[in-house]
Formats: sequence, structure tokens, C-alpha cells
Amino acid sequence: MKSLQRGMDLPQLLFSLMFILIMIIACLWVVQPFILGFAWASMVVIATWPLMIRLQHLLWGRRSLAVIAMTILLLLLFIIPIALLVSSLIDNSAPVIAWATQRHLVFPDFVWLREIPYVGNKTYSSYHKMVDGGGTAILNQLQPYIGRTTGFFVAQAGHFGRFMIHLAVMLLFSVLLYWRGEQVGHGIRHFAYRMGGRRGDAAVLLAGQAIRAVALGVVVTALVQGVLGGIGLAISGIRYATLLTVLMILTCLVQLGPLVVLVPAIIWLYWSGDTTWGTILLVWSCVVGTLDSVLRPMLIRMGADLPMILILSGVIGGLIAFGMIGLFIGPVVLAVSYRLVSVWMHEAPAPDDDPQTAIEALAEHEEEQP
Repeated sequence: MKSLQRGMDLPQLLFSLMFILIMIIACLWVVQPFILGFAWASMVVIATWPLMIRLQHLLWGRRSLAVIAMTILLLLLFIIPIALLVSSLIDNSAPVIAWATQRHLVFPDFVWLREIPYVGNKTYSSYHKMVDGGGTAILNQLQPYIGRTTGFFVAQAGHFGRFMIHLAVMLLFSVLLYWRGEQVGHGIRHFAYRMGGRRGDAAVLLAGQAIRAVALGVVVTALVQGVLGGIGLAISGIRYATLLTVLMILTCLVQLGPLVVLVPAIIWLYWSGDTTWGTILLVWSCVVGTLDSVLRPMLIRMGADLPMILILSGVIGGLIAFGMIGLFIGPVVLAVSYRLVSVWMHEAPAPDDDPQTAIEALAEHEEEQP
């Protein structure tokens, strides 16, 4: 009778699992348009939650006033600047694509190379030998690939309507999470505890720390450095300052710093004879370039000591997978996974350095098995 009863329960179990899977897939299908916005809002709220609590204490303990203040701060310091940056990037992208895709580019003469002491004439001669030996043909062969790459990055920013929808959804979810942050946090921790006990609860806390580390230590620092560097470029009269600002944000996200873009701009100003603005931009670049070592410890005390290859993979992979919003979500996802896997690996005892000892232990374990 027990075996028959078990046989009758098996179809019931299978149908129950099928029903649960169908419901999960249906729920994911319904909330799919809001997943990226909610993920972005979660990152922003987790990173700025201590600031919201401080504002609540300053505003007589009123959560509603603190939520309104945080919403205004998000609009003024995050959403509006990013929307204007992407809009300006789209407006100024046409000349760059036309330049990158044209076929009849030639190398400049670079007569000023002769003025370099000792090595100027030799460098100038070697440069012209390279050009005469097929440098222009090589450049013409590279133009289609340069054009495709430029077009890809501009196309990612070109979905302006969808990007604005993600910003609006992010702002809406941020307001809701600010208002009910404690309840949402307790619910997630209870769910994690039901799934993995104390380890699940610890995993949620570690994930929150990783999100705050990337959001404050990497993303905010990159945005501040990129925007300040872009202001310096615009004031100095550098063309396509908006595109260079986006490029600076990318280089700061991958931990290369803003000087990769600022130094060529300074050289260009000096070479074109505008020494005054070149000197001003040089001083401004020194301030922006050293801002990383000052701003990051102020934003986050735990430090964002994450591998550069992980941040680089998160930025590029997030851009390809999710578009412009992936610049912020990609590094966070990889950082959370990296921290969780790292803690899980360190929980295990260290392996023995002697291979023979490990082999003998394995043999003893196999002999003990019946």
C-alpha cells in the first residue's frame, strides 16, 4: 500500500513542480520590463541609504520629508545630468561617425616633429617612410572596423527613449524602496535565511556591501571625474567635449583614469599654440586626476578593492548586454558574485601543500567506504 501510495504521489509531485515553474516563468515574463529599473534602483538605494537616514534625523524624523529630499537629489545630481549627457552624445555623434567611416583619410604631415632636439629629424623621416610604405592603405583598411565600433557605442546610447523609461522606472522604484526600505530588507533576509540558513543571511549582507563598494567607490567616482574633466574640456574649447566626457567616464570605470583623455587634449592645445588654455587645462587635469585617491576613501570606508579585470569585464559586458544602463549594473553584478564566491571559498579548509599526503588521505577515505 505504501509503494502504491508513493506511486500515486509521484505524478502529483511532478505536476506541482510544473505548475510552480510555469508560475515563475509567467511572473518573470510580466516583470521583465521592470527588472533593469528595479536593479538600478536597488543599487542606488543601497548605496545612498545611510545618507537618507541622516537626512531623516535632520528633518525631525519624518520619512516623507527625507524621501522627498532624496528624490530631488537624485533628479538634480544623477538623473538630469545623465539624461543631458546621453542626449548631447546623440546630437554630436553624427560628425564622429562620418569621420570614422570615410575612406579617404590621410596621415597629417607633423612638421613639428623636426623641432624635437636630437631625435626630431630621424623621427620625422621614419614617420614618412611608414606613411609612404603603405600606412595610408593600412588606415583605409581599418576605417570600416573603426566605423562599426563607433556606430555600436553610439547605437547603445541611441535608444534614448528606452533609456529615459529606465530612468523613470528607476526613480519610481527608488522612492518606493526609500519609503519601505526596512520592510524590503527584512523580507529579503528572511527569504535568504529560509533558503540557506545563516549562510544565506550573510550572503545578503555581503551582497549589500559589494553593491555599496562598487556604486560609491567606482561608479560615483568615475562620474565625478568624467564630468569635471568634461567641464575642463568644454571651457578650454576642445571640440566634441561631450563625446570625450563619455569616454572619460568609461576609462574611469575601468580604472584607467581621466588622464588618458585629458593628456592628448593638453598636447593638442599646446601644439595648436593656445598655451594659456593648455596651462589651465593642465592644472585642472592634475586636480581631476588626483581626485580618485581623495574622493573614493571619503565615499566608502570599506574600499572597493576589486580586480581591475572584473570591473573592466563588468563595464564592457554590461554595455553589450543591457546598453548604457549596463555601465552601472554590469560591475555590480560581477562584484556581488565575486564577493560571494570568495567568501564561500575561504570557508573551506586550506588544502595540504604535499600532494602525496592528499593522495594517502583519499585512499584512506576510499578504504573506509563500505
